[in-house]
Amino acid sequence: MSLVEINFDGIVGPSHNYAGLSLGNIASANNAGETSYPRAAALQGLGKMRHNLALGLTQGFLLPLPRPNATFLNAIGADGSEDRRLLAAAWSASSMWTANAATVSPAPDTTDGRCHLTAANLVTMPHRSQEWPDTVKQLRLAFADPAHFAVHDAVPACFGDEGAANHMRIGTTHGAPGLEIFVYGKSGGAFPARQHEQASRAVARLHSLDPARTLFVEQNPEAIAAGAFHNDVVAVANERVLFTHELAFADPEGTYAAIQEKLPEAEIVIVPAEAVSLADAIKSYLFNAQLLTLPSGEMGLVIPLEAWEHPRVRAWLDAMLASNGPIRRVLPVDVRQSMANGGGPACLRLRVVADPATVDPRFLLDEAKIALIETIVAAHWPESISPDQLGDPVLAAQIVAARLALLETLDLDELA
Repeated sequence: MSLVEINFDGIVGPSHNYAGLSLGNIASANNAGETSYPRAAALQGLGKMRHNLALGLTQGFLLPLPRPNATFLNAIGADGSEDRRLLAAAWSASSMWTANAATVSPAPDTTDGRCHLTAANLVTMPHRSQEWPDTVKQLRLAFADPAHFAVHDAVPACFGDEGAANHMRIGTTHGAPGLEIFVYGKSGGAFPARQHEQASRAVARLHSLDPARTLFVEQNPEAIAAGAFHNDVVAVANERVLFTHELAFADPEGTYAAIQEKLPEAEIVIVPAEAVSLADAIKSYLFNAQLLTLPSGEMGLVIPLEAWEHPRVRAWLDAMLASNGPIRRVLPVDVRQSMANGGGPACLRLRVVADPATVDPRFLLDEAKIALIETIVAAHWPESISPDQLGDPVLAAQIVAARLALLETLDLDELA
């Protein structure tokens, strides 16, 4: 079996809007109430997928969930007139950030030799807490082969779990046994910690991970207070490399020592706060990047244009590229619509190490399929949505029809 890393990006849904629902997400709060552009957002996301596909990487996708979600409003006896935020939650397109869809442990790490995926319950934020039942339905379709995959329901809601955004894996190669690192939080000033330690431990048990190759690490409360609502806003790992801000972890030296004790080959690239402050890192989303192994064997860092255009971040990146470090290429992409709502390149993808032949091919991309999806988006996605349009029945019908058109085109009517 040939194991490779497949990035499953979320297609930005037709209800993409800026309601500012995510407490602790600075970009989301700063752009609340602005007009969004769902068509442009979806095309930007597809452009990033095409960019990575052109690099020679295997690329997949996950679909928007059903929105507006009347089931959510019915469950709380609301129609949206009581609180506009409840209405906005039912319209949210936040499932586009598939880094929060699940936590993934590849087959080399698990005792039964299967890739395990546990859907994230996302209970901290109401607009995201409604996602997991539809997410797990999609995961069970994409990863349906029981000989190679095990898909678990979300852990109980008493333990907050935000998925792969708080999980990293380090190893010599994707196909070799790795060290799985679960990053949990505690309170960060006025902002809640979204990843609970017990949720991380529950996922590790469900995935039957070897305790000798599993770490549980606390996120720095200072980072959470600054707006790093997920670990992937301040750290990202790939194969043997950890790329991290100096202030990402509560005990950085202890974390680095534990990693290198379990994986002596690990290389840790630390960005000092004196070069890039936490505020700069969070504003630019330098670490909310895709750290990827390219077909050449080099590592590339796919960053948002905002990071490339930030003077202090750019200066550090230029110095890194001039050095002899493990990250050899920096690859900027335009995902401005997603960035304005608080999600960069890393938020938009779920990493799954698997043999592509074992995945439902309907969820894998090639150039022709990207072009086909772009045609559907251009024809059906709303050009713009302003806050006062949420609840408009005509717009709601357009959003429902747009998603159904995509499902029909991709032969995925099971998800209707």
